[in-house]
Amino acid sequence: MRPFNLVRPSLALLLAVGLSTLVTPAGAAHAAATTVSASDSPVTFTFSEQLAPGVTYGSFEVSTPRGVTVGYLLTADLSKNKVSLDLLHPDAVAQRQVISSMANDQGAIAGVNGDFFNNAETHAGVTPTYSSSGPEIADGEELKFAVPNAQRFGPGLAPGTSTRDVFGVGVNGKARVDTLSLDGEVRSKKGTIALSGLNQYALPVDGVGLFTSEWGAASRVRSTCGTDTSRSDPCSTHTYEVTVRDGVVTAVGQTPGAGAIPADTQVLVGRDRGADTLDDLAVGDRVRVQEKLVSAGKPKLTFAVGGAPILRDGEPLAGLDTKTSAVRSSAGVSPDGRTVYLVALAGRAPASAGFTIAELADLMRSLGADAAVNLDGGGSSTVAVREPGQAAATARNSPSDGAERLVANGIGIFVGRH
Repeated sequence: MRPFNLVRPSLALLLAVGLSTLVTPAGAAHAAATTVSASDSPVTFTFSEQLAPGVTYGSFEVSTPRGVTVGYLLTADLSKNKVSLDLLHPDAVAQRQVISSMANDQGAIAGVNGDFFNNAETHAGVTPTYSSSGPEIADGEELKFAVPNAQRFGPGLAPGTSTRDVFGVGVNGKARVDTLSLDGEVRSKKGTIALSGLNQYALPVDGVGLFTSEWGAASRVRSTCGTDTSRSDPCSTHTYEVTVRDGVVTAVGQTPGAGAIPADTQVLVGRDRGADTLDDLAVGDRVRVQEKLVSAGKPKLTFAVGGAPILRDGEPLAGLDTKTSAVRSSAGVSPDGRTVYLVALAGRAPASAGFTIAELADLMRSLGADAAVNLDGGGSSTVAVREPGQAAATARNSPSDGAERLVANGIGIFVGRH
């Protein structure tokens, strides 16, 4: 299929189009639909309303060779001093929750699902952790880092991208697509050990990872399974775990454990040669563990969620899939970093022809995005909205599972939070 090649409407037109859609949000008025452009693939914006000053919610239809796809669009104007984005997340990294529930618990006015996550396992006796593949930063707090590329769930990444890529917002209030790295180490009189993981379900081969109270109670065994080249490779048989409380080693063991980690405690897990380095530590040793996530761009990010880049400098990335259509979600940002576009496609027939990733990139560009990422899709794709006068946010896109899927995280739009 040729790119959408849309004649981009002005943002004002996008946000003022009429109403009428295959799935009409509760309480919405109706008016005529508006086709905004495209010679070969018309995109019709069929519904729009203002949720709050600077925040809009609407829907659109796109004709594809496979049929009509309905999509839902949230826009957030971050130049409005009461509008912000943040991570929607459960109480722990290794946990799941539906998007509408996370939005309501955290006070978001709307949101979409986020990153791909560890929702299935092929390793005998190992249960999924349900934690995301990429990094997470919530309200300035660094929750986790990224698994190796080959350990990621989801479609293939575009050349030059990785699980370390994120969609986020800096301390300057501007959104951007960026890349994070982990700068961390364990210091003791016996030497310095570099950290290669933070609260993640898969560590690099020969790596050492840090688990904190943010991880939750899930088993840490999964972090030593698979390899840097295959998610399904066997779990390592050479592992080591060190528990540190208030800067002192309190326990060591050969096998990663499970259970909640107290706030004053850190757990180090090593695999392969990483296990050998941890084996030098003994109960009673004093250690200092430090870690931080560092962004390639500036300034520092206060919010970040993992996402696969599909659009950069207003152009789709090379190597995007042009054949596999699916229900998808995406996050994009305008060139000035002030306007955010969150998209989720309808999940159930007759509105679920879906997009290829290349089509998704072209759609995000047509909406006004200069940079965008692909988020988790299929049954995970969800848009949740709390309209004016409603007590709670609810899912609006009829997710393909028939109900909201429990997911690892999401992107929330907040009004008046800070």
